[in-house]
Amino acid sequence: MNFQIIIVIALFAAALFYVGRMVYKSLTAKTSCGSNCKCSVDFSKIDQVKPGK
Repeated sequence: MNFQIIIVIALFAAALFYVGRMVYKSLTAKTSCGSNCKCSVDFSKIDQVKPGK
């Protein structure tokens, strides 16, 4: 194979890997603070909003 074709195929494969990884990360569930677990934020000093006010 021509050297330029090898470079183009390698760059294309790297781009596919990069895009696939971005899609995978955006679709998978986040394990830290993804479900309102309040693990790193202190909400105790925030006033709660009452419905209808």
